[in-house]
Amino acid sequence: MALFVLSLTVPVQAQTVDEILASYYESIGGLENFKAIKGMKMTAKVNQQGMEIPVEIVQLNDGRQMTTINFQGKEIKQGVFDGETLWSHNFMTLKAEKSDAEATANFKLNANDFPGPFIDYKEKGYTVELLGKETIDGTEAFKLKLVKEPITVDGVQEEDISFYYFDTENFVPIAMQSEVREGPGKGMTSEVTFSDYQEVEGLYFPFSMTQGVKGQPGAPITMETIELNPELEATAFAFPEEAETEEKK
Repeated sequence: MALFVLSLTVPVQAQTVDEILASYYESIGGLENFKAIKGMKMTAKVNQQGMEIPVEIVQLNDGRQMTTINFQGKEIKQGVFDGETLWSHNFMTLKAEKSDAEATANFKLNANDFPGPFIDYKEKGYTVELLGKETIDGTEAFKLKLVKEPITVDGVQEEDISFYYFDTENFVPIAMQSEVREGPGKGMTSEVTFSDYQEVEGLYFPFSMTQGVKGQPGAPITMETIELNPELEATAFAFPEEAETEEKK
């Protein structure tokens, strides 16, 4: 009887965090190939209440990032980070505004996560824990708890925790959940789902995502193209000179 019970528990215990992550990287093209990526430029369309909004997202391995939204003929940049300064266009005035020191510091902490937070997670001081299995939209998934460096919210340090759900058959993430820490949705659980993995230069990326609050309809995001290692001018991330001059005044 003891041997029979042991035989039932061994398969469950056999799956470790590192084995799940190893299978994940193997299924999407290889860990070393992903670590060799220097940058990504993604063009997508976000569906907001039936309206399709073109979006371009740029992420580089040195931490620089930028999201450009084309809305009603206007180009609006959000979450632009040049390595030191974080800024965005104000949606009402369309003027470039720098983020406060707290938001910039929190953003900078995540700059070393490209192209994924699980790469070299131990060296970065992160911890990952396998919490078992759950079903997400009818798909069985491993639930992994990722704890990163603490972030600061209203002057108080808090743990940066997120939960990733990896498909038990294909070992790819199908959902990510985390707590909303600021704004009107504070305390709610944000959720991003991933699907339609497609090949780009031998590597696989999700081309369909939905972002929103858990239990509520989210905003679908459809990738149109993903370009690896794009060439970009450093000036693309710089805080606009006219805004800099206005600030000094």
